Amino acid sequence: MPKFTYTARDQKGQIKSGVLNASNKSGLAKILRDQGLLLTQAESDSDGKKKVQKVDSAIFGGVPIIDRILFTQNLQVMIKSGLSILRALDILNKQTANKKFKKTIGDVKQSVEKGTELASSLESYPKIFPPFYISMIKVGEISGNLEQVLKELASQMKKDRDLIVKVRSAMMYPSVVLLTMLTVVVMMITMVLPKLTDIFKDFQVELPLTTKILIAFSDFIQSYGLYVAIVGIISTILFVFYSRTKGGKEKVHAFNLRLFILGPIIKQINLARFSRTMGTLLRSGISIVEALSITGDVLGNVHYKKVMLDAANKIKKGIKLANILEENKRLFPPLTTQMVMVGEETGTLDNILEEIADFYESKVTQTMNDLSSILEPVLMVLLGLGVGIVAVSIISPIYSLMENF
Repeated sequence: MPKFTYTARDQKGQIKSGVLNASNKSGLAKILRDQGLLLTQAESDSDGKKKVQKVDSAIFGGVPIIDRILFTQNLQVMIKSGLSILRALDILNKQTANKKFKKTIGDVKQSVEKGTELASSLESYPKIFPPFYISMIKVGEISGNLEQVLKELASQMKKDRDLIVKVRSAMMYPSVVLLTMLTVVVMMITMVLPKLTDIFKDFQVELPLTTKILIAFSDFIQSYGLYVAIVGIISTILFVFYSRTKGGKEKVHAFNLRLFILGPIIKQINLARFSRTMGTLLRSGISIVEALSITGDVLGNVHYKKVMLDAANKIKKGIKLANILEENKRLFPPLTTQMVMVGEETGTLDNILEEIADFYESKVTQTMNDLSSILEPVLMVLLGLGVGIVAVSIISPIYSLMENF
């Protein structure tokens, strides 16, 4: 039985350290939890002895999340049915249609055949299996409860996917309407107006202000449209590159959080992911420091990532998670902070985090439903106004021309 050197925190926030024998980190966390302590960090004598050679998994990227969910679900069902991991991987390799994922599963199977643990084999493909996934698999293998861990993983991945799908679905309708409106306006300006402009000039018809503005805009597009398109493309490329730099990403993500409608939605999504991931990891027996580091990789906004990494370092010094979140009120509302505080005081932080995740996921769903209901009539009115203004600007001079005859 390995010997663990650990640090933990009691309900008053005081740091305790010592050495205990336990079957694994999950078992150590349970022993300490029974003593009223929360495991913050643990190292065994065997840590660091096994090193996995990383491979460039970029060539295996592009595996849809639905394929990974099905892989996890099917692997769980096969293990539950009594099949060995090798046999299960062989079947999944034959059933998978995605060629990139098929090759990955085949490589993982070969690695397991050579005696490598499943988690270590999957760790060679971080683009497909992120740190959260690997850590959960490790816990399942060490505790002998891989089937249950796979079930929780599949559930977590499905909830995360459902959340993103709901957001994308809600934004699809306004995007289509706006694109339709833009297309109609551009076609009228570039195809219809130029043919009518010469007629208006020949007959010297007094044009309404809106018609003059549209004609001027049409002339500008015809004369400088190519340059505008080139400048737009170059600006977009430069912005994309800038947004991928460290400083650029921080500024763009900070701006996203301040957006009028999307800002609160982005916060709710990150809060739901934070709570769901942390709750799942803590319930699996992973130390709170390691759980925070892994959660940071899951969160999409760089400012939430920074809070997670900062929290992992401060918790080692005995600072409570609730106090750390309270220092970042802009990202973590009082409701989250108070519930986390209750969870730390009662030793039920994992359950409290699950409840927080359920709350924010339902809130995102309700927000997107409300947004769709509000945007639908607003966009229809805008579409009607846009097309109507263009149509009136074109038809009005034609009527004036007919009256002169």
